[in-house]
Formats: sequence, C-alpha cells, structure tokens
Amino acid sequence: MDLFARLDAYDYGEVHFKRDKATGLMAIVAIHDTRLGPALGGCRFIHYDTEQDALVDALRLARGMTYKAALAGLPHGGGKSVLLRPPQHFDRVALFRAFGKFVDDLRGHYITAEDSGTGLEDMDVLRSVTRWVTGVDPSHGGSGDPSPFTALGVRRGIEACVGKRLARSSLAGVHVAVQGVGHVGYHLCKELHDEGATLTVADVDPLKAERAQREFGAQVVALDAIFDVDCDVFAPCALGSPLNDDTIPRLKARIVAGAANNQLALPRHGDDLHARGILYAPDYAINAGGLINVAQEVVGYDEAKSRAKTLKIYDTILEILDRSEKLNAPTYKVADMLVEERLASARPR
Repeated sequence: MDLFARLDAYDYGEVHFKRDKATGLMAIVAIHDTRLGPALGGCRFIHYDTEQDALVDALRLARGMTYKAALAGLPHGGGKSVLLRPPQHFDRVALFRAFGKFVDDLRGHYITAEDSGTGLEDMDVLRSVTRWVTGVDPSHGGSGDPSPFTALGVRRGIEACVGKRLARSSLAGVHVAVQGVGHVGYHLCKELHDEGATLTVADVDPLKAERAQREFGAQVVALDAIFDVDCDVFAPCALGSPLNDDTIPRLKARIVAGAANNQLALPRHGDDLHARGILYAPDYAINAGGLINVAQEVVGYDEAKSRAKTLKIYDTILEILDRSEKLNAPTYKVADMLVEERLASARPR
C-alpha cells in the first residue's frame, strides 16, 4: 500500500506505530487533526486479516473522530488506536501496559478510550501507566462505559429524524430494525423500548439477540435478513460498512439512523440513499454521545453536563436535516460542510 497516498486521501495528519516483542503488542495510533485540541478516540482490539486492513480502519475511524468532535463542539481533534490481536496466547494485562506506555510517550497528543474489543478493565490497566486515558471505572474517578451515552444520543437523533420524515412527535409505535445488539445496540434497544418503539433485531451472537427478545419484546431475524425488514428506521449498530451496493437497494426503511461508525462503504452511498429518498443521519453526528461523555473526563467529569450535551444531538441532526432539505443535498455532504466550516475557523493551537 502507498502509505503517504493513503494519508493524503484522508487529509492526514500523522500515524504512529509500536511493536513490543515481549508482549506481542502491534499497535497503530492514527492522529487525524488537532486544530481544535488534542486527539481523542477509542482503542480497538479485534482481529484483522491483514495489517493493511488494520491501518485503513485506524485511518477511517480517526478521521471520523475529528468530524464527530467538531460537530459536537468539543475541544478535541480526532484520533484512534488499533491493536492487532496476537494469534498466539498472550498476557492481556502486560500487552495493555505496553500500549499504555506507548500512549504516554505521545504526551497527551492522543487521549485514548474504550472501543470494540476493549472494556473498563483494559482502561484501568492503561490508567496505571498513563494519565491520557478516559472511560475508566467510576471508582477510579472515570465515567465508566460510554455505551449508554452513545445510545442516548442515537435515540435523540432518531427522534429528530422521525419528527422530520414521519411527522411524528414520539417514538411510540415506530418500528426500528437494529443491526447489532452488543454494548451500544443493547442500550439503544432499551432507550427505544422505553419510548414505546417496536423492535426487530439481528446479531451475529444469537444470545444477544435473544436477550433483546426477552427484555424488549423484539422480533429476531437472521443476520442478513435485517436489511429486508419492512420498518420505519434501520439502525446499524455493528462493525463493517453496512450501507453498500448490495444492501441499500434492499432497504425498506424511510430512515437510516444508528450507532455504527463508517456506515457508508463509500461516500457515494450517501448519494444513493438521498436519491432513494431515504433520510440518513450521518454516523459521526448521531453517535457522538460516547465521545461527549469521555471528553468530559478530561476537564473533570460531570454526568449532568455530559447528559445535557448529549441531548443536544437532537438539535445537531435537525440542523443537518433542515440544511439538506433547503439545499437538496445529501445529509452526509451537509454534515461534512458544517465540520469543515468549524475546522477552518479554528484558531491555531
């Protein structure tokens, strides 16, 4: 892969690599933009087929964090770390301590948090070797799992979309198909259920889907069948790029609004949704609640402030939808435009 051409394509930035032979650590920290403040973004620890896949994931995710932070009005740039899961047996604590030292060497230029494949225990290990970590256990002064805040923000974004497209003032009776009911997807189902929504779910783990069925009365369908569900809202909350050439023609929903990152396989898929009359809530705009919550830790955690800022995602989504309607432009382009305006007006740090 032509690394610098790839960096240019994503308008980077810098990338840091770390290999620690003793623990098996192979880590990538992508720092996309720091005009608004130090980079903040989660640490992903999953299997990748190739190192190139891991790098591209880090680059795309970090860019999304820049846009997410800017649109949420946070004093942070975008960063993301990716740890390649060792194929052989490894000491998880030792590996994360080595990663923590890597983060500490960056001296606050990048602040990490949990993401797919990591949890509170990992953040607590990092906290033992670096101060540049958020999302640690509340008993240690942190904010804990950010998933409920991400779900809260997505629910508010869905309410904005439902009001705009369906002219409904509540979620009562609104049918939402949720793809992925892991950490965030589960909490989103709870939020939606509490507001009276009807749920259909699918997950690669049948136990998670059954839990949503048991607790929220959700209908369970096969993983691939979730795209064919006749519903009001399709909520992607899983890994991957769910909106692509194969899936978009199958959608029967009038709204796409979910928690997953990088939902559009390619930018042109946002144009495809617009052409089909499907209202799309840009992923980095609607799923910013978790980032808002962990960002509050940097200045001194206050749950009430985190919740108040997360609730404003409703207003952000509504602004994007209104501008999209006036300009007859795809929502993802409108959201990008808003971000670029804010980045261009940022004062040099």
